[in-house]
Amino acid sequence: MRQFLDFEKPVAELENKIDELRQMTDPDGVNIAEETARLSEKAEKHLRAIYAKLTPWQKVQVARHAQRPHAQDYINALLTEFTPLAGDRLYADDKAIVGGIGRFDGQPVVVIGTERGSDLETRLSHNFGMARPEGYRKAQRLMKLAGRFNLPILTFIDTAGAWPGIDAEQRGQAEAIARSIEVCLEAPVPLIATVIGEGGSGGAVALGAGDRVMMLEHAIYSVISPEACASILWRDPKQASTAAETLRLTAQDLSRLGLIDRIIPEPVGGAQRDPQAALASVHDALAEELKALLPLAPARLKELRREKFLAMGRENLS
Repeated sequence: MRQFLDFEKPVAELENKIDELRQMTDPDGVNIAEETARLSEKAEKHLRAIYAKLTPWQKVQVARHAQRPHAQDYINALLTEFTPLAGDRLYADDKAIVGGIGRFDGQPVVVIGTERGSDLETRLSHNFGMARPEGYRKAQRLMKLAGRFNLPILTFIDTAGAWPGIDAEQRGQAEAIARSIEVCLEAPVPLIATVIGEGGSGGAVALGAGDRVMMLEHAIYSVISPEACASILWRDPKQASTAAETLRLTAQDLSRLGLIDRIIPEPVGGAQRDPQAALASVHDALAEELKALLPLAPARLKELRREKFLAMGRENLS
């Protein structure tokens, strides 16, 4: 069953009417086909109008929508011969980070993603996509493996942030995230990071320091969640919508600031309404970017990557 967000209420009402018409056994003179077509067209117009002018806070809600495709969905759809790899070889396997080796359009790649889960059981298993240090150390292990065997790296980012628990701090959460960023920057192979939903805090950056950073049209990427920002600045989480405006966390804002390289279009109504179309759009973007990066030598990749991130600081501080 499709889940609607609060601001989609007009569309929800129309689609409910369409469902009621289709279930009618006695139409009482009503041309059901004609009426459903009329209501479907009206719902489509409403949907286009709503999504053409989403506020940053509304984009936060879309990015977090439970029915958006998750990292595992992208891996299953875009890769063949996928072999999952587990564990950090130091402490444990963190299921918030999924990864392994597979083929993307025939090209062997290493893939890493933050996985939220799709129902209560899997969300608990994956800790809602919030990784502990062993998750980031697993990611480091896979990135180093990719460098050793000259395999491009694809990362899919969808997390509210790294796990903030005492256990994670005791095992060196900050060091694990910092080291992951370092390994990303030093990777001798192409690294393409895609924010598919919520890119939150250092937990997202740990997988996002790539040659190309792409975002889905309604994804978000921020140093802090709007709710946490509002709690700190105004001591009122109800100011989250104001914080979302201030944080400049949308793909469009970040593209204007030069902090991401590409916005991947989503179907009307978001990736959750047509997951297959969203998967196809991500495939095409990855294929195009990978084709441009594969011919580059390791030293050149690292040089361009370094310059790219240094330029962000120079240009945005000047």
